[in-house]
Amino acid sequence: MSTTHNIPSASPDTDHEIRAIDTMCINESHLTHKWYHNLKYLAVGIFFGVTFVKAEIVSWFRIQEMFRLQSFHMYGVIGTAVVVGIISVWLIRRLNIKTIYGEEIVFHPKTFNKGQIIGGLLFGLGWAITGACPGPIFAQIGSGAAAASVMLLSAMAGTWVYGYFRHRLPH
Repeated sequence: MSTTHNIPSASPDTDHEIRAIDTMCINESHLTHKWYHNLKYLAVGIFFGVTFVKAEIVSWFRIQEMFRLQSFHMYGVIGTAVVVGIISVWLIRRLNIKTIYGEEIVFHPKTFNKGQIIGGLLFGLGWAITGACPGPIFAQIGSGAAAASVMLLSAMAGTWVYGYFRHRLPH
């Protein structure tokens, strides 16, 4: 779904901006692996799915409690994730940690735009109504909540609609 840009000789900064706009992974590995190397991601995904179900992170009731300010459970989980993320990024930068294949991890600055506020509000509204954000939808489906399939299809449709109208939206 990449669009083409008429830029004769892209500088490294321009290339980063173009790739970020076109949703290409800017830290994408340049190594090629056999298909079974992806099994590690499947294993981690299953582990996180089981963890999300056991911790009730995918529970519609827990999410409703959070949005009604009735319980600290989800705020504690999200807050812990933010703190772990901050510490992880600090350690990666401080110790110059590389990927498991020895590649450098690069952090690129992002520019703020008003579309992020609109998108965040829409995301939060959808999360509050459905009780699911994109990641846990798969854990909900895996735990037997068949109705989550409708949310998955809706998320996919919303992503397609965004991609179709992206050039007309405020960025």
